[in-house]
Amino acid sequence: MGGTDRGAVDGRGSGSPTAGAAGAGRRRRGAAVRVLAVALAGAGLAGVVAPAAGAHAASEPYRVTVAGQGAKKGVDGKALDAAVRRMVEQGGASATLVRVSERGRSVWKGAAGTADFATGAKASADGRFRIGSVTKTFVATVALQLVAEGRLDLDGKVERFLPGLVPDGRNITVRQLLDHTSGIFNYTEDDAFSFDESTGALQRWLDTGRWTAYRPQQLIAIANAHQPYFAPGQGWHYSNTNYIVVGLLIERITGRSWADEVDRRIVRRLGLTGTSMPIHSTTVPGPHAHGYYKLSTGPADATELDPSMAGAAGAGISTTADLTTFLTALLGGRLLPGRLLSEMKAVTPQSQEAHYGLGLQRNLTACGETWGHAGGVPGYDTFMYGDSDNRRQFVASVNSYDMSDIDATNAAFGHLIDTAACGGPPPAPVSAESPVLTPAESPVAGPLD
Repeated sequence: MGGTDRGAVDGRGSGSPTAGAAGAGRRRRGAAVRVLAVALAGAGLAGVVAPAAGAHAASEPYRVTVAGQGAKKGVDGKALDAAVRRMVEQGGASATLVRVSERGRSVWKGAAGTADFATGAKASADGRFRIGSVTKTFVATVALQLVAEGRLDLDGKVERFLPGLVPDGRNITVRQLLDHTSGIFNYTEDDAFSFDESTGALQRWLDTGRWTAYRPQQLIAIANAHQPYFAPGQGWHYSNTNYIVVGLLIERITGRSWADEVDRRIVRRLGLTGTSMPIHSTTVPGPHAHGYYKLSTGPADATELDPSMAGAAGAGISTTADLTTFLTALLGGRLLPGRLLSEMKAVTPQSQEAHYGLGLQRNLTACGETWGHAGGVPGYDTFMYGDSDNRRQFVASVNSYDMSDIDATNAAFGHLIDTAACGGPPPAPVSAESPVLTPAESPVAGPLD
């Protein structure tokens, strides 16, 4: 919900500078628009790379391996192998999974690192993972399908469908929910979602908080206890609350949950066999890399949690193959009429460097413009991007673990994204809009982006 989006209710997933956003603490973590690393800030990560020899070495059977698929014409498999390995060896990830595709067909996939500290199992490029705020792109697509059917109006007011749900709902449009210009407070910036290890908040969440079952109305009530960031349309601030509201809009209009509608309209239609939108199921089904926090007492496994903390803003689970299929279909016009895909890609001016449209983000890499989304939830950070002509797609899941060397993490993330976007060594070491994390953004702090 992209900070980590423990972004991770991701996005890049995990925090970025925002217009109209408060400047300090968790409020600086908005949508990570350029790349995944920003999601890490909001997701609550800390540290870098394989554990040093010492206190925790025996309990962390950390292995760095790359299992790359033989590269096909047009991509450099060795360069991709090296970029994935670097994310683990220098960038602080316990595991990294990446897939690069051409016109939706996989041309390279690889994984590095350890899927399970307890067993030492290697990470698999085909494993499942929590996708955080990448869920927002699925939800926005469903909302726009309802617009195409004449059942929802982008410029219709929230109050019409959900009277009394949010303050000033009579002046907030569906479009403003989807592009984060509503001004509604981001519930994950409330102290209830603080992941500060120094205060014991993270340990409390790990012990009991992660099992809390939320109703969407409860999350919205948390947001409503805070003043809006600005009047509707007068600024931009990434807010997971917006998509919790969109989820309820979908339910009100269709009579089915947002998760059921995503499943019916996208997952089953595209044959996405590794994708699910859980409401309360706490596990990641099928083979997967575990997500961890690096604590002073040792690694803490954060893989299992009640996803209702993220809901329509970030509860999804998927694979690199499924996300590639979804993004290729979306950008290729198979899921929305052309005019609504254009609306989805119309970046709102208020978002400034966030480059945010309607559930899609524009990201500039060393090899040009890409479209997609990023996100994060505890233990997982995801990015999903495709270039403007829908020729190349790249998807990655990063289990960020140790970000103690912020410069090394930034360099590894920038290189990974540029290498994946280019299908090989980028023309420059790091793209002009590569991720930047400051030391102040690295501590455990927020659950979703």
